[in-house]
Order: sequence, then structure tokens, then C-alpha cells
Amino acid sequence: MENAFHLKQHGTTVRTEIMAGITTFFAMVYILMVNANMFANPFGDGTNVLGVSYGAIYVATAISAVIGTLLIGLLSNLPLAQASGMGLNAFFVYTVCVGFGLTYANALVLVLLDGLVFIALTLTGLRKKIFLAIPKAVRVAIPTGIGLFIAFLGLQNAGLVVNNASTCVTLGSFNLLTPGNWASVMPMVVTLVALFAIAVMSHKKVRGAVLWGILGGAGLYYLLGLTVPGFYSALNISLASPFEAFKAFGTEAFGKVFTDGFDFSAYAAAHGTANLVLIIVTTALAFCMVDMFDTLGTLYGACARGDMLTKEGEVPNMDKAMMADAVATTVGAICGTSTVTTYVESSAGVAEGGRTGLTSVVTAVLFLVAMFLSPIAQLIPSCATAAALIYVGVLMMGSLKEIDWRATENAVPAFLTLAMMPFTYNISYGIAFGLLSYVMIHLFTGKAKQVKGGTWVIMLLFMAMLLLTH
Repeated sequence: MENAFHLKQHGTTVRTEIMAGITTFFAMVYILMVNANMFANPFGDGTNVLGVSYGAIYVATAISAVIGTLLIGLLSNLPLAQASGMGLNAFFVYTVCVGFGLTYANALVLVLLDGLVFIALTLTGLRKKIFLAIPKAVRVAIPTGIGLFIAFLGLQNAGLVVNNASTCVTLGSFNLLTPGNWASVMPMVVTLVALFAIAVMSHKKVRGAVLWGILGGAGLYYLLGLTVPGFYSALNISLASPFEAFKAFGTEAFGKVFTDGFDFSAYAAAHGTANLVLIIVTTALAFCMVDMFDTLGTLYGACARGDMLTKEGEVPNMDKAMMADAVATTVGAICGTSTVTTYVESSAGVAEGGRTGLTSVVTAVLFLVAMFLSPIAQLIPSCATAAALIYVGVLMMGSLKEIDWRATENAVPAFLTLAMMPFTYNISYGIAFGLLSYVMIHLFTGKAKQVKGGTWVIMLLFMAMLLLTH
């Protein structure tokens, strides 16, 4: 252990690293259930839009988490973990598949391109330069916008926010005087109780607060089911062998990017070849940018929290960490899941004392064990995972403090970036309007020279997407 991870040099012990790895796992294992549910049941109504099952995505998510976490731990010797990113999975499902109309396999091709481009950019050192080409006002607002979008999805899955003919959305009905309405009120109550429980446990520094909130919410859901007539008869619970999930993974997810992904004929026939090319370029670019911002921000944030930054204020072994991220994304696409990225929940393990890649190895081993628990995980209702989505949205609000709201040239692009994502149900539209407003305001206020050339190029690509595809 000492030779592999240099524990003494980093002021840690095997026991501390193991506890940190367990803490990180419990903080982020919710992704297995949330990601599988988002792909298999994106609208919380049982409709399988993407044509891939819960078990298949559960296994795909677990495998990519194991490989990605091992890579970043062994290559960079950092106590971080990786899995399919929250926000990036929403972009995959709701924007690329539901919004643009690409198939599940088509979208995997774009994730694969994301990973391959990241590998090339990391090898050439261009990844950081592209990151810096995005104005800080937009860059900082992107995680917040994604957080709002994720929270909005959670509110919808819980039934707290529903469609309304005149106002588009409204609050779900809590009226208990309406006969039979308790059946729809009960899941909303479960979501709120689980959300409040996660917040309280997080305040008290309880390890794995999100996971305990999900499990507690599930328990409350089945307990309150006693008060709903016909609740248990309608569940149709069947605990299949965990190997059924592996079978589904092999037939529905693994390798689909190669067998079906490159067939864009249906989209081209409906929208035209030029439209298809533009969608591929801009969507792959959006995947790249969101993944880039998420990874770099998490690397700096987690390492800063553990006082692991170098004297120059840089992340140690940053290039190796980003290479691990890029390779993990490529592996994730082959397995059949959305972009794999470094998790902000890794900070929980760092706070527990994790300082080396041994923490990551422990987390990866636990994900390997969890891979065989998919039948049990499938019992978790969407109203319980909805609480996790809402709370993850809360965690992503922190970057707002970095925005200078008194400067119009920063405030307007930041606001449009974070507001357009949930309001248009599309992450890339938020980035597009953020970049457009930034460039236009600087252009007409005599500050055009402050806009970098790369910013112009990326903005024009997004504008072409809006003008030619929507």
C-alpha cells in the first residue's frame, strides 16, 4: 500500500483511506438507482421512451463507475470517484433523445465522440484552453443551471410540479377533500419528507445522507401504502435474479454504440443531412463543455477542500486525472451509459481524511459489490429518488456566489444560462443564450476586444444550431 499510494507522504493511513472510500461510496451510490430510473422511466409514469431497461442501465452505470474510479485512483493517486454525471444524464435523456429525437444508440455515439475528443485534447493540452475560452460568467452559471434543471425533473417525478394548460406548470394538488386524492398526495409527502431528512442529515454530517434519504423515503412509501386502497395489488413486484440485469445489459446496452449507434438514417430522413451534421457537432460540443466544466470544477474543489493543491494552486497530477475522466467516458459509452465524470461527492471522502488513490480503490470495490444488487435497488420508487434529484440541485447552487450581479455584462449572460436550461428543458439552449448575450453586450458596449476568438467560434456554432434545427 505504501509503495503504491505513498500514504506516509500524504499524511494518511490505510484505515483512514478505507473509511474515506466507504464515505464517498455512500455519498454517491444513489447514482445507480437515479440513473437507471432516469433512462428507463424518464417521466416517472412508466413510459420507456429510450427502449432500454432499468437493469441494463443499472449494470452499465455500475461498471463505468468501477472502471472510472479505479482509473482516477491508480493513474493520478487522487481520492476521487467517477460515475455517470448528474446533469449530463439529463442532457442525454431529455435533450438529445426526447428533445432532438435521436435514438438511445445515436446519443451514445455523441458520448463516445466526447470521450475520444477529450483524450485527444488532454494529450495535446488543448482541453484547458477551450475551457478558458468560455466566459467566466457563463462558465460559472452552467452548474447552477444544470442544478435547477435536475431539481425541476425531481419535482416533476414526485408530482409536486405538474402540467397546466394556462400557466404551463403548477403545483400538484394536495387537496385531501377530493375523494381518492390521497393516492397521489402520498408520493409527494414521501418526497418532501425524504428531502428534509437528507438536509437534516447533511447538516449533522451523517455519511451517505442522500442514500439514507432515498432508502428512508422508500420505506415510508411502502409503509404509507397501507393507507392507499389497492396499493400493494397494483405494485406487481417481482424480484428477479441479479443476472437478469446482466443479461439485459448484454442485449440492450453493451456495444449498442457500435451495432446501432451510427445509423442516423431515420433522423436524416426526417430532418435532412445538414441538420443532422449540425446536431452532431453542437450536441457533442455541449457534452464536451458540460463534462469539462464539471470535471475541472470538481478537481479544484475537492483538492482545495483537502488542502492538496500544489504551491502554484494547481491540482496534482491534473493531466492524468483528466485522462482518466476521458477514458472513463469512452468506456461508459461502450457500456451504454451517459458521460462519466468526476463526482463532487468525492469531497465527502476527502473531508473524511482521504488523500490518495486508495480511497478510490475502496469506492470502486464497493460499486462492484453493488452491481449485483439491482433487483433490490429496483424496489426504490421514483418519489424517493426524486428527493435526491432535488437535493443535488441544491448542491449545485454554490457557484452563484462567484457571479458579479452588479455588472450587467456578467449578470445577464449568467442569468440567461441558468434560467433557460430548466425553462426550455434543454441544457444546450442555456449555454447558447448565455454565450450570445455575452458576445452581444460586449460588442455593443465597446468591449468587443475582451471577447476571445474561441468564444466567437463556439457562440456561432450554437447560433447555427438554434437557427437551423429549432
